[in-house]
Amino acid sequence: MALFSVLFFLFLASSSVSAAPCNPLCLHKSKAGYFPLSKAVIPSGACGYGSIAKSFNKGYIAAGIPSLLGENGVACGSCLHVTCKNKTLCRGTGTNVVLTCSLPKIKDLANIDLILSDRAYISMAAKGKARELLALKTVDVDYIRVSCEYMNHNLSVRVDKSSKKPDHLVLTFLNQGGQTGIYMVTVYAQNNFTRVERDMDHKRGAVWEMKNALQGSLSFRLFVYSGYDRSFVYSNKDLPADWKVGKIYDLGVQMNDRIDKRDGCIPNCTD
Repeated sequence: MALFSVLFFLFLASSSVSAAPCNPLCLHKSKAGYFPLSKAVIPSGACGYGSIAKSFNKGYIAAGIPSLLGENGVACGSCLHVTCKNKTLCRGTGTNVVLTCSLPKIKDLANIDLILSDRAYISMAAKGKARELLALKTVDVDYIRVSCEYMNHNLSVRVDKSSKKPDHLVLTFLNQGGQTGIYMVTVYAQNNFTRVERDMDHKRGAVWEMKNALQGSLSFRLFVYSGYDRSFVYSNKDLPADWKVGKIYDLGVQMNDRIDKRDGCIPNCTD
């Protein structure tokens, strides 16, 4: 499946650098290309965000190799700091991007780990060098996972268009901060004097589903991984009983946990 309808204007170049198999917290060396954000058609794909991904991080987004998205896309929405290594054309400080979808497995992309939005790609350019950097189409980069910060935005859910009242609820989690992964979602509903709970099924990426959905206003408990650490995160605001398809609901909580790096790095990660 094509990643974007216009992705392959990139004129991708070959490289001897292969996708690093090491811990995302370690420094990776690879190549990155770019796509035009204004013309891109972003599919739901492995993460499930769809076109809303264009608004993430002011458009500083990226597609990455499947290993960066984790098992079944659990690392979708994670953040990377990407640094261009071309000392002539780049300013050297790099830029932060949000991973919003997976790169397709095709030969032309075999040696490239990331495709950045053109906005993110240009931001790495030295003053007056943006046109020259764009002309390269691909560039050598270092990248490493960093904490996502959403100072003014709480963890939220979007009711997916595949939801159908009253008993089929599909949610996409947005603004997942820190260096975290959601591994379980439990939903609570108050039924008269009894609290009823049910686990959601993980469809893919940031998308969770519940068939025979609980009725009434719903609260959430998330089982969250952050490296070796495990924790529960509870919503402070409920999904209302009259939820509407396509609408985004604020859960009133932020996730800011960071991985403590005890996982270590596989040898030769940056070779």
